[in-house]
Amino acid sequence: MKLIASLLIAAALVAPALSHAAEPAAPAAKADLAKGEATYNTICAACHGAEGNSGVPAYPKLAQQHPDYLVKQLQEFKSGKRTNPIMMGMAAGLSDADMKNVAAWLGTKTSAANFAKEKDLVVLGERIYRGGVADRQIAACAGCHNPTGAGIPAQYPRLAGQHADYTMAQLTSFREHGNRGAGQPSVGRGNSAQMSGVAAKLNDREIKAVADYVAGLR
Repeated sequence: MKLIASLLIAAALVAPALSHAAEPAAPAAKADLAKGEATYNTICAACHGAEGNSGVPAYPKLAQQHPDYLVKQLQEFKSGKRTNPIMMGMAAGLSDADMKNVAAWLGTKTSAANFAKEKDLVVLGERIYRGGVADRQIAACAGCHNPTGAGIPAQYPRLAGQHADYTMAQLTSFREHGNRGAGQPSVGRGNSAQMSGVAAKLNDREIKAVADYVAGLR
């Protein structure tokens, strides 16, 4: 009898835990596009342009970018993992909800078409983007960022139509981080080990060629 009673008590204790574990997780709150637009126009539009289409080559286009990627970048600016004095200051005042709202709103906008400018380099840029550089073990950009530059949601950013000046600056910063000496303090853009590894193998001409080719992708 004592054994039976013990088993019944144990079953009674376990049952609520199992019932609780079986409950579905609460759905994540949906982004508020209206709030995202309002926050963007107040904080971001001066540099990144109307509806995310920056007219200044040094500032990236954000329209049509994958929302999860944008949220990740904003969070890393806020935490200091990705460094940029202007963006770190802007992100410092944003809540996670603000970031999600802004990113979701930008994802609904259409990126304005751009074009390559360096005709003598575009062939080299296309070759690296689509096929990499085998003898230096440089992977093709298209493998992660898509042949059309559309990227892969939540993992790899959209590159199509991005300003060449901005892309060059980021690749150069990734390279600086990738080529720092062992034990040296962090320099350059260090929030992607994968990109630091790729960019570390590219020379200035190759970076310029890839950036210009990317600008013309649609």
